[in-house]
Amino acid sequence: MTQFRLAKRVATLPPYLFAEIDRLKAEVKAQGMDIISLGIGDPDLPTPDFIIEALYASAKKPKNHQYPSYTGLLSFRKAVADWYQTRFGVGLDPENEVVSLIGSKEGIAHFPLAFIDPGDLALIASPNYPVYPVATGFAGGEAKILPLTPENDFLPDLAAISDADWERAKVFFVNYPNNPTAASAPREFYEKLVKKARETGTILVSDAAYTELYYDEAKRPLSILEIAGARDVAIEFHSLSKTYNMTGWRIGMAVGNESLVKGLGKIKENVDSGIFQAVQEAGVAALTHGEPHAASARAIYKERRDVAVAALGKMGIACRAPDATFYLWCRVPAGETSAGFVSRVLKNTGVVLTPGNGFGAPGEGFFRIALTVGKERLTEALSRIAAL
Repeated sequence: MTQFRLAKRVATLPPYLFAEIDRLKAEVKAQGMDIISLGIGDPDLPTPDFIIEALYASAKKPKNHQYPSYTGLLSFRKAVADWYQTRFGVGLDPENEVVSLIGSKEGIAHFPLAFIDPGDLALIASPNYPVYPVATGFAGGEAKILPLTPENDFLPDLAAISDADWERAKVFFVNYPNNPTAASAPREFYEKLVKKARETGTILVSDAAYTELYYDEAKRPLSILEIAGARDVAIEFHSLSKTYNMTGWRIGMAVGNESLVKGLGKIKENVDSGIFQAVQEAGVAALTHGEPHAASARAIYKERRDVAVAALGKMGIACRAPDATFYLWCRVPAGETSAGFVSRVLKNTGVVLTPGNGFGAPGEGFFRIALTVGKERLTEALSRIAAL
């Protein structure tokens, strides 16, 4: 069979983090070992029944069997706007400041194509979701990494960014609650970030997929759009995936600055044909009636968090209890590397962890646990690691 040369933008990509984890997991499973995966952030909790029932009823409507609008059903965009108003106190124009996404990953990946030209600079706080630098590179942009460290509470040091980089930066990717570090950002950080972005004309891309996975009502995460002036410079990406256990449904939204939302829409109208309308109508049901189910999921993840943090503490593994997300960001034992420790655990115990350096060089020395298995299996996984 003829082998064709890949484009440079693809040929130079490192292995996608989670694809590589799947490969290693398959190798160990083939040896007959019982696998417990704490690797990928995919909720094990099922999609609530009322959402599935909404999909079933909507899927039977012949009008939903045709091409959908690439911007999304107006009913879905109105539901998004209503949800933002209720949850964050942020008013949005559903016709001009909301666009539907085939999952937030799709939207984030396409956004640089609308606003980054070859040679433009993107500031990316790292460790980070791998899509940010990859999408920047696909658009021909240059990524500058801003290290997130425990000493700075895993927030980028805005004062350490040079004036030249601020002036050159077209885009700044920010993600709180953060994947993978599970850190949260205070209002003061967002206020400084928005102020600087407005001064320099930098676009703020806020990935807010985990705002609903919080554990203390007094510490509910913010939307960047709550900050005065943010609408001048910011677009926020959100998803139904984690909030309502809908990762496989592929539905999300981008909201905020009208020109940024419409710019992303221009890309989408040329590369996709929107979300199946029945899924969007199920999304309306989720946004309208899903809060009790989200609250129930939070209680389950909180219990798992507390169990895991206590067990890790007994092992001597440093890991603070996060205020949000279903991740734990932990230091590897002294003298080990991220990849070496994770590989040793997998080969000897069948427990899948995620190496911190897979999220960028600043993640070296850490590993991530996803609290996406039941308490019994989580306890078993932690017992295996403790024995090792």
